[in-house]
Amino acid sequence: MQFKQFSWQIAWDYPPFRLKFILGISILALILLFIPHFFAYVENREKGFILNDWVLAKVPAIDVSWWIFIILYGMSIFFIIRMSKNTSICLTALWSYIFLCTARIITISIVPLHPPKDIIELIDPCSVVFYGSNVITKDLFFSGHTATIFLGALCLENRREKTIAFIAAAIIGILLLIQHVHYTADVIAAPFFSWVCWYFGKSIEKL
Repeated sequence: MQFKQFSWQIAWDYPPFRLKFILGISILALILLFIPHFFAYVENREKGFILNDWVLAKVPAIDVSWWIFIILYGMSIFFIIRMSKNTSICLTALWSYIFLCTARIITISIVPLHPPKDIIELIDPCSVVFYGSNVITKDLFFSGHTATIFLGALCLENRREKTIAFIAAAIIGILLLIQHVHYTADVIAAPFFSWVCWYFGKSIEKL
């Protein structure tokens, strides 16, 4: 059953919604507690290889960190506002993000990559909350920045807002390549994983 027509008070009084929301928040909290330890392990992992990326070879590395942060956090705030006003979007986004985090943990574990040789480190002032470090360079396959914005776009219901969010995801992906933070494969794969995670998240919301 979907909850978009309900206010938070009405939806909260509905046991299936309350169960899925509380369970989702609990699982996400556990994931966020685990992620700093996981990325600390990944960053210290010696195993890995460097991809021969012809796109990066043709694009000179430029520091565009601030543009990435402005778009990423601007869109994140917008998504949170939309989630706060729509219980359907909230539940779908919550479970979709759980699946997305899980997918990244799995893919980064089984696809060990070293960063591009001419990477310009993306120093995120908020990364200490999630990663336990200000500089993470080996969380490569697939791009979490691109996937997160693309996932948010999928969760939105307004066509105009979805279009803007999809454009933002594309810009983020391009900027990450310009800064050589990710390989082209990381960015291209991100929408696919986002769609799969959104599909499962939406299935949980409808369950």
